[in-house]
Amino acid sequence: MSNTDTAVTSTQNTGRRRWNATDLGLIAVFAALVAGSALVPGLAVNGFGVPITFQTLAVMLTGLVLGPGRGFAAVALYVLLGLAGLPIFSQGRSGLGILAGPSAGYIIAFPIAACLVGWLATVVIRRTTRARALWFFLSAMGTSILVVHILGIAGIALNTKSTLEQAFLGDLVFYPGDIVKNILAAVIAVALHRAFPDILVRRVQRNTVRPAKA
Repeated sequence: MSNTDTAVTSTQNTGRRRWNATDLGLIAVFAALVAGSALVPGLAVNGFGVPITFQTLAVMLTGLVLGPGRGFAAVALYVLLGLAGLPIFSQGRSGLGILAGPSAGYIIAFPIAACLVGWLATVVIRRTTRARALWFFLSAMGTSILVVHILGIAGIALNTKSTLEQAFLGDLVFYPGDIVKNILAAVIAVALHRAFPDILVRRVQRNTVRPAKA
């Protein structure tokens, strides 16, 4: 194998390990998307003051589209800006005080969830071409349950001095909305991947480098 062929193979194998200006721009755009989803007036219906918002939709969509690294970076940027004082958490809240409230577990879970669902999306994109919307939905729903809801319940229990059972029952109100939001996230993500097939996993170049004539 020639040096040129080796360089091409190395470039193909590295995938998206190196971020460029486009990657940084996508991180900023999706961080703004998550922030915007929190600004929509939420409904606090679970008795603990945790509102229902579109944030789960935005967080899952971010991971499904950007993958684990950039997805985590985008949502973590949103969280850090909110903790730094920008009023971009639900109901216009901000600051470190949010970590002492009932929403703390959900906010902490968001970057982790974006990373996990992003990794699952990468697996789906690389291994299947059929029923991607279904696989994306299952990935998002499983991540929502295992990460967002579990950490959310823990945050409610710790910061409101309620029992785990009470926190669990208070969290159940979010499930119907999460199902709908995860379906939307999966459908939108599939559409974006069709429109921009290289946004998550770079395709192997079809054109091969021809060896130079002697």
